[in-house]
Amino acid sequence: MTRVLAGRQVCPVGLGCMSLSWAYGAPPSAAEGEALLNAALDAGYDHLDTARLYGAGANEALIGRALKHRRGEFFLASKTGIIADGEARRIDSSPAAITAEIEHSLRLLQTDHIDLYYLHRRDFTVPIEESMRVLARLVEQGKIGAIGLSEMSAETLRRAAAVHPVAAMQTEYSLWTRNVEIAILAETARLGTALVAFSPVGRGALANGVRDPAALAKGDIRGAMPRFSAANWPANLALIDAFNAEAAATGVTPAQLSLAWVLAQGEHVHVIPGTTSIAHMAQNIARADWRPDAALMARLDTLINRHTVAGPRYSEAMQKTIDTEEF
Repeated sequence: MTRVLAGRQVCPVGLGCMSLSWAYGAPPSAAEGEALLNAALDAGYDHLDTARLYGAGANEALIGRALKHRRGEFFLASKTGIIADGEARRIDSSPAAITAEIEHSLRLLQTDHIDLYYLHRRDFTVPIEESMRVLARLVEQGKIGAIGLSEMSAETLRRAAAVHPVAAMQTEYSLWTRNVEIAILAETARLGTALVAFSPVGRGALANGVRDPAALAKGDIRGAMPRFSAANWPANLALIDAFNAEAAATGVTPAQLSLAWVLAQGEHVHVIPGTTSIAHMAQNIARADWRPDAALMARLDTLINRHTVAGPRYSEAMQKTIDTEEF
């Protein structure tokens, strides 16, 4: 079973590569990361997602080293627009920045083209039309195959698509993050744009990967997220336990149930769960063609939704950098 992404037929379960280099505690060694990437292709993954931001280029470099000899076996997506200057970050989607960043990414990835190139965040200082025009030139030059946007609104998508077709909108979507249901889920379907869901297992929470946020490693980005705070976690853990019971009764893993719920939201929807575990990677794709029945979908919707989850997905300061619609 495949779905369309930028004109290609790919497995709807792709691999988010971020955690191999950054974000969720200490990343695996380079050798372990390379082994997981090769195992993913062997297991049937054909859509890999990275970004210049992840590990300040380390993630792109890892993919380049590990898979340059297998470049024809997978659809490659990367992103630009968030620039890391040491510990500081800035959003820059100016033509000059995009032009420089694509060359850097191509060198790190050891390839002559990126199949799907996203603007990682909305740059509120640069009109989206201006950014799209320079990306369209990269398509004409053959350096990228298609253009994507990440964490942007339906209005921004419409403005961008008026300049050049937008192949994909990547944004957070899971049972406990439902913002896309305000407008983006329907608008992407209307425009023929794929919706690529990141964090489809709730940053590990809906894969039974977090039991005690206080035990997360130093620097784990979830430590600053409200849903993992001491005030909100007990209520969310109760939801997780009930969700895990539904998965067990159905005979799937919590992660498989989470992914299937997201994929059931539309034929244009893809998921890109990330993991540092080869076993979990294999489990995530093993049921790529399975969907919950209507009764189970209804129970899950009732159990975990924007009204039952405690806490917003981002802090107030972080949310100000995001262009997505909010409830």
